Amino acid sequence: MSDQKSLQDAIENFDSTGMLFGIGDRNKIKLFEIDHKVINIKSFKVPHFINKIAYKYFRKSKARRSYEFATQLLEMEIGTPKPIAFAEYSTILGLNKSFYASEHLECDLTYRELVEIPDFPDRENILRQFTRFSFDLHEKGIEFLDHSPGNTLIKKNAEGNYDFFLVDLNRMEFHKTMTFEMRMKNLCRLTPLKEMVAVMSNEYAKLYSESEERIFELLWKYTSDFQEKFYRKKRLKKKLKFWKK
Repeated sequence: MSDQKSLQDAIENFDSTGMLFGIGDRNKIKLFEIDHKVINIKSFKVPHFINKIAYKYFRKSKARRSYEFATQLLEMEIGTPKPIAFAEYSTILGLNKSFYASEHLECDLTYRELVEIPDFPDRENILRQFTRFSFDLHEKGIEFLDHSPGNTLIKKNAEGNYDFFLVDLNRMEFHKTMTFEMRMKNLCRLTPLKEMVAVMSNEYAKLYSESEERIFELLWKYTSDFQEKFYRKKRLKKKLKFWKK
């Protein structure tokens, strides 16, 4: 059986085969072994009626964007699991199911561990290297709109340094240049911890034309604004669930 046929079978039988790897409110990820490689297939939630039409006729689907953005990132020498294919299933009424397949990447940690485990081994060094990685994204004009704790996979390499790989790629924008404000706003969802923001500000200032104090001031402002909005939304959801009961 050819790799292409095996991949097609995996996608068509996604619900009944494969090993569950991750499930969220909207999407599901499963692993499949194809030609001695582990393939990661993400199944996107069926969109609501308006988006069904939009993704069929006016906008690229999340699966297609994930594939195209991954290809573009690799061309720009930014780490991401190797894209393999995307698949879309639709009717005249619009898009139904869609899938994105990539090579599965085993990582040592994600950024989330740095937030949740204060004594994580080599934590500050990893955080500083991650900041340099983020600076490289910004220099290349890459605005990763889902730059959040679980969306950067981190692997220790043979030299003892760290390599970074972006996942969950369907929301990205590419610019000729990024302003100071855009750069800081792009980092504001990563951690609520002031000491981590201080380390990132210190490292970013070594690479950028703004002072460490100014970087910290703006990044902490955007971080605080994001956290406040995030918890306000959480409290509202809790209230709505209470009323539904």
